Amino acid sequence: MTKVNAIQLFEDKKVRTAWDAEQEKWYVSIIDVIEVLTNSDRPRKYWSDLKSKLIKEGSEVSDKIGQLKMQAPDGKMRLTDVADTEQLFRLIQSIPSPKAEPFKLWLAQIAVERLDELQDPEISIDRALNQYIQLGYSESWINQRLKSIEIRKELTDEWKSRGIKEGQQFAILTDIITQSWSGKTTKEYKILKGLKKENLRDNMTNTELILNMLAEASTKDISKAVNPDTFEDNINVAKQGGNVANVARKELEAKTGQKVVSSSNAKLLLKSKSSGNKK
Repeated sequence: MTKVNAIQLFEDKKVRTAWDAEQEKWYVSIIDVIEVLTNSDRPRKYWSDLKSKLIKEGSEVSDKIGQLKMQAPDGKMRLTDVADTEQLFRLIQSIPSPKAEPFKLWLAQIAVERLDELQDPEISIDRALNQYIQLGYSESWINQRLKSIEIRKELTDEWKSRGIKEGQQFAILTDIITQSWSGKTTKEYKILKGLKKENLRDNMTNTELILNMLAEASTKDISKAVNPDTFEDNINVAKQGGNVANVARKELEAKTGQKVVSSSNAKLLLKSKSSGNKK
């Protein structure tokens, strides 16, 4: 299955999803859905009990449930039970919740939105813009973040043209770029910012985003110039691209006397913005 993992927001709660491009349908983490609908602090236990109940009732829904690797709270990709939209509608009928109907409408809407985005990629950018506005990010940060999405897409397209495989190889090259410019692996960077399953880029400051963009854009440009043939060649290109931003980072730090790579995360950045607006 060709899939793209994504975090969706329902009433400010995160729901892990994966888009199956071949079947043109979403797969959604059942644990996340249960947590949203029940506010249970033990959604896994709730799901385990619900599965047992459905089996006793002779329901075939739980038999058709599949598993996909999704990012767990500790940041690692772990197998979790998922269901497509049709299966979720049936499961939700077995979960007493005042949020059931709004959630069904939300599920139907994201399915339609994804098909719209495939026809017009600009729609996905507009939706991302609105989502960041709702979360409270500043206009300048949002502009940088949307540009970073564009640059990231250009880089991954270049990798695909070189035969780089999505998943592990993408992750390895991304980690090399991050470490080359920031001096930290992606994992170390997220630990510094106190992150678990949150997106690292969504928790970068403007300056961090700019340097990360420079690193990825440089990697893409160097790749087009030298035409790497093997994965090892692409690793060398990733190091070179990251180093371009590393030089810029060190020069900026020398001029300002301040470290670029910081522990600031979205929670702190948005709190700071909120406090500033109250003054």
